[in-house]
Amino acid sequence: MSLHAHAGRGWLCGIGLLVTGNQRILAAPSVNAFPSMCMSRTEYAAIPAKETTKVRQKGDRSHRPFEANELRAFNSWPGYGVASSTIGSLLICKGQMTSRASQFAPDQPPKISCEYLTEQAQALFGPHPFASPMSEDQLASLLPEYLAMSQAFPYLQAGSQRDLIFDAMDQNRDLARDIELTSVVANFICWDETGGHARILQGGKAALPDILVTEYFHSNLLRKDASQLLGRAILPNYSDRTRQYLHSLYAGLSSKDALVRCAYMVAFELHAADMIQSLWTTLVKTFKARPDDLEYFRVHVGGEDPAEKYHGEMTGRLIGKLVPPGSSDRFLDEFDRAYELSVRWCRDLLGMAVCTGDDHSEIQHHGRCHCGSIKFHVSAPRELPAVRCNCSICQMSGFVHLLVTGDKLRIECGEEFLTTYQFNKNIARHTFCRLCGVKPFYRPRSNPSGFSVNVRCLDRRAIELIRITEFDGEHWEQAFASLHQDPESCFENQRSELEWRA
Repeated sequence: MSLHAHAGRGWLCGIGLLVTGNQRILAAPSVNAFPSMCMSRTEYAAIPAKETTKVRQKGDRSHRPFEANELRAFNSWPGYGVASSTIGSLLICKGQMTSRASQFAPDQPPKISCEYLTEQAQALFGPHPFASPMSEDQLASLLPEYLAMSQAFPYLQAGSQRDLIFDAMDQNRDLARDIELTSVVANFICWDETGGHARILQGGKAALPDILVTEYFHSNLLRKDASQLLGRAILPNYSDRTRQYLHSLYAGLSSKDALVRCAYMVAFELHAADMIQSLWTTLVKTFKARPDDLEYFRVHVGGEDPAEKYHGEMTGRLIGKLVPPGSSDRFLDEFDRAYELSVRWCRDLLGMAVCTGDDHSEIQHHGRCHCGSIKFHVSAPRELPAVRCNCSICQMSGFVHLLVTGDKLRIECGEEFLTTYQFNKNIARHTFCRLCGVKPFYRPRSNPSGFSVNVRCLDRRAIELIRITEFDGEHWEQAFASLHQDPESCFENQRSELEWRA
C-alpha cells in the first residue's frame, strides 16, 4: 500500500487525524473500509479516559469519538503510522509512531504566525496559479481583471467597517475594541495602497501635498506597468467573476464576527504577497522585461522594504488580539476559506485567459451619452463586430450597432434620464438621454431581450479593431433572413474608424 501525506490541514484518500490525550497522532480510513473489525460498546467503554481518542475529518475541525473498529483498522496496516510536523501537517511514517505536535501543550492553543499560515496555505493550495507560464495574449486578458481588483480593494477595505459602525449606532452601544483594531489596520492598508505612507516616509510632513497626486495610487502604478508591457493603455475590467469575488471578499472583511473579519484580512494579505510575486515573475519572463522597471511589483514585494511585508505583519498582529484561546481551529477554518476564495478567483481568471486568449476574449468597454448623465459598460471583445444599418432612424442618427445579449450590458448611472421612443412595429425600444438626445444603446427589433450598443459612444482606447457588416434596414425582413447566410463584411482599423467618428 502506498500512502501519501498531505502537507495542509486537509487529507487525501479519506484519512482522518486522530489526537489522543497523550498527544499521539494517528490515522485511519473510514469505518466502511473495514466492516468486519468491530468492538462492542462495553469494550470501548473500558478504554481509559486519558486514552480516549478523537478524530478530525477533512474540512471539519469538530471532534467525534473515535470508533474502536477504526482504531483496529489502522493498526491492521503493517508498520504504518502518522506523525504531525505542525497542527494538521502530516507525515506518513513506517515502523514508528511519533509526534512533532508536542510543541503545543494539550490545553494551550498553537501560536499562529504569518509564517505558519503561509507555509500551510502553500502546502494546501500548491504553487500560485499565476506562476504558470502564460502567453502575452493571456496576460493581456488577465491584467484588466487584476487591475479592477487592485483599484477596488482599498475602497472595499475602507468601507468594510461601515456596517459595523452603523450597527453600533442602531443598537445605541459603544464600539467594541475588535472594531477599533480592525479599523486601524484597515486604515493603514488603505493609506499605503493610495501612496500616502511612502510619500510621508520619504518626505515627512512637507510631502503631505503629494498625497493628492493620485498617480502614486498602487492601482495606478499597476496601470502604468501594464500599459508599458502591452504597449497601450488598459482599463479595469469588472467582469461578472471579478465582481462576484469582490462582493464575497467585502462580506468577509465587513463581517460582524471579529474572528472571521480577522481571517479575511490576514488571508487576503498573505495571498496577495504570493500572487504579486508570482505574477511579477511571469510578466518578466513573458515580456522579457527588467524586474525593477515594473514599479507596482517592486513596491509591493521587491527590495528590502516591500509594502506587503508590512501589510502581512499588521494584519498578522490582529490574530493575537482577536482570536480567543480555544478558537484556533475555527480561525484556521475561516482562514482557509478566505484564502481559497482568492486562489479560486485567480484560477478562474487564468482559465478564462487560457480559453479566450485571442481576439474574441471579452473585456469591459465603458460608454456614455454626450452629456455624461448616462454611463454604462458592456462586455465585448477588443475586436468589435459592428453593424451599420441604412434604415430611416439609423441613417439620421448615425448609429453603429454592437449587438449583445441582455446580461452583457450594465448601466452604471443615469437610468432615470432614459426616455423611450417607438415607431412602426413598436417592437424596438429606442432609448435616448432626455438631456442631450444621444442614443447610447437600445432594445433592437432583432433581439428585444438584448441590447444594441452604439459603438460611437464607447471609449475608443479599449477598441483594437472594428469589423463592420452592412445591413439593409430599408428591407428589414429580407435582410434579417439573409444576414447570416452571405454577410457583406469589411474591416476598418481603429485609426480610420476613430477619425471618422471624430
